[in-house]
Amino acid sequence: MLTYCLQLALRAFRSHRGLTALMLLSIAMGVAACMTTLTLFHVMSGDPIPHKSGRLFNVQLDAESKRGWKPGDEPPLQLTRFDAETLLRDARGVRQVMMTGAFIAVDPAGSGDAAQPPFFTGGRWTSSEFFAMFEAPFRFGTGWTAADDTAQARVAVISSELNDRLFGGQDSRGKTVRLRDKDFIVLGVLRPWRPAPHYFDLTLGPYAKPADVYIPLSTSLSLRFGGAGTMDCWDRTDGQDPRSLNAPCAWLQYWVQLDTPQQVADYKTYLMQYSDQQREAGRFERPSNPHLSSVMTWLSHRQVVPSDVKLQVWLAFGFLVVCLTNTVGLLLAKCLRRSAEIGVRRALGAPRRQIFLQFLVEAGALGVAGGLLGLLLTWGGLWVVRQNPAEYAQLARLDWEMLAATLALSLLASVLAGLLPAWRACQITPAIQLKTQ
Repeated sequence: MLTYCLQLALRAFRSHRGLTALMLLSIAMGVAACMTTLTLFHVMSGDPIPHKSGRLFNVQLDAESKRGWKPGDEPPLQLTRFDAETLLRDARGVRQVMMTGAFIAVDPAGSGDAAQPPFFTGGRWTSSEFFAMFEAPFRFGTGWTAADDTAQARVAVISSELNDRLFGGQDSRGKTVRLRDKDFIVLGVLRPWRPAPHYFDLTLGPYAKPADVYIPLSTSLSLRFGGAGTMDCWDRTDGQDPRSLNAPCAWLQYWVQLDTPQQVADYKTYLMQYSDQQREAGRFERPSNPHLSSVMTWLSHRQVVPSDVKLQVWLAFGFLVVCLTNTVGLLLAKCLRRSAEIGVRRALGAPRRQIFLQFLVEAGALGVAGGLLGLLLTWGGLWVVRQNPAEYAQLARLDWEMLAATLALSLLASVLAGLLPAWRACQITPAIQLKTQ
């Protein structure tokens, strides 16, 4: 029966080429507009580390002065160096990391390439457990140890892109990379890696490109390398370095890994006790208000998806509804033009359910064809998006999940559009049609 219905559908498509082309184009354009924006939203709002996001937590402590404070105010997004180093030293989590972003000058001459001029690239100054906590994939070597943090070792991990640029993609372990005028020994090289959103440091932008070079935070402080991102100071520093140990400035991101609900509860208790102790010591002025946010809670709270992208998704779905409405109208027009054919089939004994199935299969076949055309248009739309200079533009790529969703949406949309025409077709009275022939 299904094969017979498909044969009838193909015959109908050939006999009504103009209407068929209009319906295909309508479905394809609606699906393409919808899936282009939906793919972008999917990439931008997805879970950047799905198997572990419920075990990674951002830490906030309210170390600011009470000047201008109101009950319910959120703590600073980052920690002071004093608080971050204390929490790291106490090590109450399974893993813990303090870090900051940076931009640093790389001198290729230190790697043996004197022909290439120096250039700036992104850096990340962090503690040793960064790579294990965030599961940064290594191509060669590994990261440094806690002992290297303590010793302020001049060691580095570099990205695959920087390794290609400086060392031609070869195993560069043991070689030298020069940052500003200081030489660092390469311990490891990462594979291509771009978590999206860039959840562990939103101060550089939620879709920023990951760093090309990673060194111990302690080393960067001893060399006064500086950093990048936001810094909140709530008191005068009187000429001291705002990154010094006791400066009243929050500028370090702090993350902790907690694997069980009990560990989460214990860590919250620890943060509350720590805040109480710091308030009693006179460092904290505000009531204790520590925050512990999992990855997805953190991203939701920070509203990392731009509001215009959300609006575009709704507009695209609205455009799809308009396209489906047009398709319904075209299918109804096609149904009325075939009233005589339907009347003859009904007079020869075809039941209403068979007529209904015939038109539904025809709509489904139209949906599959429209989906394939819509897929091509979606690829084209995403290519246009990638020409945008925005940070998130390069992430707009169709994965297998969204490819399947494109075809499924097209099929579903066409079947829904075909329900009314199919019902109208099976209501045609044979006698009336036969009298007009």
